[in-house]
Amino acid sequence: MKRWTFAKRRSVVISVILHAILLLVVYVFQGVIFPYLRLFGFVPLLLPIVSTGVAVYEGRYAGGITGIFAGILCDISFNEPAGVFTVLLTMMGLLIGMVADTVMTRGFATYVISCIIVFAVSAFAQMFPLLFFANIPPRPLIMTAVWQTAYSFVFVFILWFFVNALGKRASKQLTFHGT
Repeated sequence: MKRWTFAKRRSVVISVILHAILLLVVYVFQGVIFPYLRLFGFVPLLLPIVSTGVAVYEGRYAGGITGIFAGILCDISFNEPAGVFTVLLTMMGLLIGMVADTVMTRGFATYVISCIIVFAVSAFAQMFPLLFFANIPPRPLIMTAVWQTAYSFVFVFILWFFVNALGKRASKQLTFHGT
């Protein structure tokens, strides 16, 4: 069993702190600022973008762990039923990270495609109870999902700079320390 050096431990702690800061800043924008800056009544989903980006650029473990915390913050932000986004973003972080680790190349196109998939799954999770239990017709739900996805998609490009920088930092750490 390998022992971690002081530099490796310090590097991991700094990485965790940077991820936490990014999640908290994005949560403040999603949960505090953007509810007052609604576009046609819609609030963008920002936290799923962060967990997706971390999964694409850092792999399944980092994506799953980030997904847990992003999901908790997303559930708090949107006042969703307990745990919907927590479970959803954790599973998506693990799945996208696993695919990025094995099949897909880590790059901007993969990140954008993964964000679109996460937006679609998130929209379905949000409209599922309304569609099947409240008997609301699908057309207005689908239009709401499309508009929210379009509004959120703008931030995919902005947040890419941050998740890409974290991913580059993580990959540099792994190659530097030989693990």
